[in-house]
Amino acid sequence: MAKESAAAIYASIAANVAIGATKFTAASFTGSSAMAAEGVHSLVDACDGLLLLLGRRRSRRPPTPEHPFGHGRELYFWSLIVAILFFALGGGLSVYEGIRHLLHPEPLKSPAWNYAVLGFAALFDGGSLVVGLRQFRESAGGRGFWAAIREGKDPSLFSVVLEDIADMAGIALAFLGVFLGHLLDNPYFDGAASVGVGLVMAGVAGVLLVESKGLLIGERADADIVECITAAAAGMYDADVRRIRTMQLAPHEVLVTLDVTFRRGLTREQVLAAIAELERRTRAASPDRLLLYLEISALQDHRP
Repeated sequence: MAKESAAAIYASIAANVAIGATKFTAASFTGSSAMAAEGVHSLVDACDGLLLLLGRRRSRRPPTPEHPFGHGRELYFWSLIVAILFFALGGGLSVYEGIRHLLHPEPLKSPAWNYAVLGFAALFDGGSLVVGLRQFRESAGGRGFWAAIREGKDPSLFSVVLEDIADMAGIALAFLGVFLGHLLDNPYFDGAASVGVGLVMAGVAGVLLVESKGLLIGERADADIVECITAAAAGMYDADVRRIRTMQLAPHEVLVTLDVTFRRGLTREQVLAAIAELERRTRAASPDRLLLYLEISALQDHRP
C-alpha cells in the first residue's frame, strides 16, 4: 500500500508539471487570468507532491535517543505545510489575480488555446485522480468518502485525492470563465472564474489543515483497531485491562498503553506468562505496527 500511495503522488506530480507549463503558455497567448490561476494551481500541486514525498521519506527514519518513538509524525508536519502552501500560494494568488483582472479587465485573445489546454489538463488530471481514488478506496475499508478522510491516517493519500478533485473543479470553472467571456464578449467572467478557482483551493486547503492538525497533535488509532485491541484484551483470564489509550504515530504505526491489573495469587512466572499472552493477543489484533506499553496499577482478587 505504501508503494501504491507513492505511485499516486508521482502520477500527480508528473501530470501537474506538464499541465502547469501548458497553462502558463496558453495564458501568455490569450491573456486569460483564469488560465494563469490554473497554472499557479498546477505548479502548487506539483510542489505539494514533492513535499509529501519528502515527508514520507523522512518519516521512515529509525528512532534515535532524541526521538525514541521514531519520526513517523514528520509526515504529518509536512502535510500541514502542504495545506498552508495550497491555501496561501494557490488560493491566495488565484484570488488576487482574479480581483486584479476584475479591476482592470482585458479582452481575451485566441480562446482556442485555452480550450485545447483545458482539454489536455482534464485528460491528465482525470488520469491522476483515477489512480489516487483507486488507492484511496482500497485504504478506506468500505467507509464513505468523507468518513475515510476524517478518519484517515495517511495524509499523503487523501491530500493527493483532494487536490486532484480541486484540479478538476478548477478546470471546469476556468472553462466556464473562458467560454462565457468569449461568448458574451465580457472579460469579467474570466476574472470571476479565477476568483472561483482560488476559493475552491482555499476550501480544500481548509480541509487539509484541519485533518493535518489533528494528526500532528495526536489522534487515537482507527476505531476498528481500537475495538479489535479491546476485544483481544477482554479475553484474558489472569489480567484485567481497565483502560486502553492509543495515539497514531505514523500511517501504520500506533502507540498503545494498557492499564492492567493481575489476579492475586499469581506467581512471578504466571504474571510474565500473562504479560506475554496479552502482548501476543494485542499485536495480533492490529495489522499496524504497535508500540505497546503496560501500566500495572494493582493486583486484584480473582474475577468470577
